[in-house]
Amino acid sequence: MALINTYDGRLLLSETTVGAGAQVLLLAFLGTAIGLGPAGWLTGLAFGLATWAVLNRALLRTRTRTFGPANRVTLGRAILVGAVTALVADSFQSSPPVSLFVALTAVALILDGVDGQVARRTGTSTALGARFDMEVDAFLILVLSVYVSLSMGPWVLLIGLMRYVFVAAAKVAPWLNNSLPHSMARKTVAAVQGVFLLVAASGLLPYAAGFGLVALALGSLLWSFGRDIAWLFRNREGLGEPMAPVTVNQTVTMAMETSVERRAAELVTS
Repeated sequence: MALINTYDGRLLLSETTVGAGAQVLLLAFLGTAIGLGPAGWLTGLAFGLATWAVLNRALLRTRTRTFGPANRVTLGRAILVGAVTALVADSFQSSPPVSLFVALTAVALILDGVDGQVARRTGTSTALGARFDMEVDAFLILVLSVYVSLSMGPWVLLIGLMRYVFVAAAKVAPWLNNSLPHSMARKTVAAVQGVFLLVAASGLLPYAAGFGLVALALGSLLWSFGRDIAWLFRNREGLGEPMAPVTVNQTVTMAMETSVERRAAELVTS
């Protein structure tokens, strides 16, 4: 049994290593195509290394038997997010080609709905896969908010940071971990964040229209978070112990789930 577990672990590590190699190749392509600067290279490589290390640790800790097709899709999205992160880091010195930036980001956003579908259809949904998907989504929104903030101001960073602030606050105030009722309004607000940020970053709209679009995204996000926090505070005495995090399958079938998991998942997914 120990030999089998070791063999499985090596197979999993080989998959993540291939992903790290693909990240380097994509960065090399960007370097050749647009002359990626030192900041972009260092940031992209740091992202790839961090993803490889954290994912390997999580896979081995959870004793995952197979990587699975859905995780491969998410890993592909993470590689795209690494490229977008490198372009944003490089933008502090020189603006990247907007068409390339938009294309990479758009594909990453579109694939956001693919990995979940693949997991459900192949019966390979796992808590680790859901968390991996969640973290990739959240980081992409953070990176997009950084890019848009360069032209519209630091207030845009609130969109990308809000999920992380909420999760950190839940460590101090455990009642934030309690369950929330299902809400289509919450899902709708979460779905528009990446789209609105990408549209604003693309420059397709006049500055005033893009500014208004991002302000609408932030306003709706503040309203959604504020409404949920108020509900949790009012009901903190009667909710009992916080619920344990749920898997993707449980998310689909249950009407209630932990607020941190719901907020984190819905913040960046449609």
